Amino acid sequence: MPKDNSIKSVLIVGSGPIIIGQACEFDYSGSQAARSLREEGIKVILINSNPATIMTDPMMADKVYLLPLTIESIEQILQENEIDAVLPTMGGQTALNLCKEADEIGIWNKYNVRMIGVDVAAIDTAEDREKFRQLMVNIGIAVAPSRVANSFLEGKEFAQEIGFPLVIRPSFTLGGTGGGFVHSKDDLDAALERGLKASPIHEVLVEKAVLGWKEYELELLRDQNDNVVIICTVENLDPMGVHTGDSITVAPAMTLSDSAFQDMRNKAILMMRSLGNFSGGCNVQFALNPSTEELIAVEINPRVSRSSALASKATGYPIAKIAAKLAIGYSLDELKNQITQTTSAYFEPALDYVIVKVPRWNFDKFKGANDTLGLQMKSVGEVMAIGRNFKEAIQKACQSLENEAVGLGYYGKSLMKSEDLVEYIKTPKWDRIFRIKDALMAGSTVKSIAQATGIDRWFLNQILQICNIEKEIATHTLETLPESLLKEAKKCGFGDVQISKILQGDCTDEQVYEKRKALGITRVYKMVDTCSAEFEAKTPYFYSTFEG
Repeated sequence: MPKDNSIKSVLIVGSGPIIIGQACEFDYSGSQAARSLREEGIKVILINSNPATIMTDPMMADKVYLLPLTIESIEQILQENEIDAVLPTMGGQTALNLCKEADEIGIWNKYNVRMIGVDVAAIDTAEDREKFRQLMVNIGIAVAPSRVANSFLEGKEFAQEIGFPLVIRPSFTLGGTGGGFVHSKDDLDAALERGLKASPIHEVLVEKAVLGWKEYELELLRDQNDNVVIICTVENLDPMGVHTGDSITVAPAMTLSDSAFQDMRNKAILMMRSLGNFSGGCNVQFALNPSTEELIAVEINPRVSRSSALASKATGYPIAKIAAKLAIGYSLDELKNQITQTTSAYFEPALDYVIVKVPRWNFDKFKGANDTLGLQMKSVGEVMAIGRNFKEAIQKACQSLENEAVGLGYYGKSLMKSEDLVEYIKTPKWDRIFRIKDALMAGSTVKSIAQATGIDRWFLNQILQICNIEKEIATHTLETLPESLLKEAKKCGFGDVQISKILQGDCTDEQVYEKRKALGITRVYKMVDTCSAEFEAKTPYFYSTFEG
C-alpha cells in the first residue's frame, strides 16, 4: 500500500528530560523519524522539553517547540499549526502516556488529528498489566501466575494467594520504576506501597517471580498488510531478576535451541498482531525455563524502545526510520533496504558477528545508593562492542567502560578467595562479570558459578576460555610469547595493554604492539551489512577484528 497522501504534517512527541531508562536512545529514534518523514515531503512539527538533543536542532524539523510535555503545550501547537497526524512511538513512555491522556480528554478528536504508529487500545493493553495478562490468556500464551491489585489490602491478599517469591510490577511506568522482588512477608508492605505510588493509575501486578529463567527480547516491525519481520533477537546474559537495561545483552541469541526460537518467533508475531491494526515497531520480552524450555510472555511495548535503538546499531537496520515510513502507509516490501539499496526492507537481518552490550553505572556519584541490581533500571548508559565471537566482543566492551578495566579484568588488584567470590556473585551487582572471571581464575568450576548466578554455562565456558588463554600468556615473557598464542589472544579480544600486564617481566603495550606488528598480526575491518555478505552493502559501517 503506497503512502497515505492525506497526511501532510505530523507532530512528533519527544521524551523530555533524560532519565534512567529513557535517554539519548529516544533522541536517536526521534531524529531518524523526523528525517524519514521529511524525505517524504511531510511537514514535521516536533515538541520536546529537552534542548540538549539532536532532534531539537532547527535543521531536524520544520518547526521545533521547546515546551513542557503537557496537554496545554499539545493544545497550543494544534491551535498554531495544521496537523494531520501525531506519532507518539518515538518518545518512549513519556510520549505514549501523554498522547494517551490527550486522547482520553478528546484533544485529538477536537483538532481532527489521527494517531499513527500505534493506537490507544494497543497502548492501553500493553501498559495496563491486567489487560495484558487477559490478552495473553485469550490468545493462548502463558504468563506467570498473577493478580492485579488497586489497593494495598488487595495486594496483600493476592500475595498470600500466589506465594513467595513475588514480583511487584506497577502499570504505566518506565524502566521498572517502582517495581521490585518480594522474598518474604517482611518486605511485602514496603514493596506494595512503593509500587502503587509509582503507578499513575495506582495499580500493580502481583506476579509469581520466575527467578533464574532466561530472558529474551525480540524487536519487530509490522506494516498495514500485516507483514511482520523480526529485526533482532537479543539474549540477556543475566537471568530473570535483573532489569534488561542493567543486564549484559548479546545478539544474536546464543543459547536458544531452534525449536525454542521458532516458538518464540511465532508467539511474538501473534502478540503483536493481537494488539491491534497499527503499523510500526514493537518490542516483546519473554522468559524461558532453562530446564523445560517452557516460555512465558513478560511484556510488550508498542513503540520504538531503548532496546530497538541498540538493535538498530547491532544489525544496521534503521528501525525508527522504517517504522516512521510504515506509520504513514507504506508496506515493508515497498521500502528499500537502506544498506543494500537494491533489495526491499521486507527481510530479517542475518548477523555474521556478535554484539555485546554492557551497561555503565555511576554508583560512586550517588553516595548511599544500593548497587544491587533488580527490577528497577539503574544504569546511566551502555557500551556496545562488535566482534567475530563472544570472547572478542565481551572483552572489547569491557575495554570501553572507562572504569579501569583492561579487557575482562582488573590487573594488579587484590582478589577474594574462590569460595568468597562464588558467594559474592550470588547477588547481581555492577561488577559481577569481572568477579565471575576472578572466580574462574581462582579455580571455581563452571558448574558452581552457574548454580550461583543462573547464567547459562555456554557464556561461562566462553569466559573460562579467556581465563585459560590468560594463564598460558602468564607463563611467558614477551620474548618467549609464541606467535600462535599472541594471534589467538588478539582474536579473543585481548588488548595490547592487557597482554603487557599479564606477561612476565616488564614490558609495555608499545612493545607488544611492535612485536605483533612485526609478526603481521594487525587489525582488519569487517562490514556490518545486515545480510551476512549475501548482497553487496552500499552504506556499511565497520568493526575491527583480528580474524583474517
